[in-house]
Amino acid sequence: MTCHRTEILVAAALCLCTTAALAHVELEGREARIDASYRAVFKVPHGCNGSPTVKLRVQIPPGVIEVAPTPKPGWQLDVVTAKFDKPVAYHGNEIAEGVKEIAWTGKLRDGEHDEFVVATYLTDQLQAGRMLYFPVVQECETGVSRWIEIPPAGKSARDLKEPAPGVKLLPKAEGH
Repeated sequence: MTCHRTEILVAAALCLCTTAALAHVELEGREARIDASYRAVFKVPHGCNGSPTVKLRVQIPPGVIEVAPTPKPGWQLDVVTAKFDKPVAYHGNEIAEGVKEIAWTGKLRDGEHDEFVVATYLTDQLQAGRMLYFPVVQECETGVSRWIEIPPAGKSARDLKEPAPGVKLLPKAEGH
């Protein structure tokens, strides 16, 4: 009987951990190379406390250029551009401005999941071995989830209530 109870407790704990891990907006790919293209796939597993998602806003961090969001049928796509703090070298050219934020507006019922895709290029201004975070605001008919928290040094996204989706940066490919 003790063995059976232990198995039930372990199964319940695993279920809770899985639910918590899927409770926020996350990136599909966990790693990406600098000085290379990166396809950011933002996975939205649910709405806000039972309310449908009506808008998803993604902030583009410095060092990410050539940003091209994928339109979604039935959703309006808005792209905000601005000047960079400092120009970025890219294929022998200097780029002085680019996409800073993307917003999709539509409706995703709670209990349904979807993916929002953005093609990007991760410049060599980014540092391998670090995490790159894309803050996301998920607006719902009732309520908002702000997936914008970036862990301080010595902490991880697991330590935060509303962590920003992140990707670990790998060194650029050999011969690149």
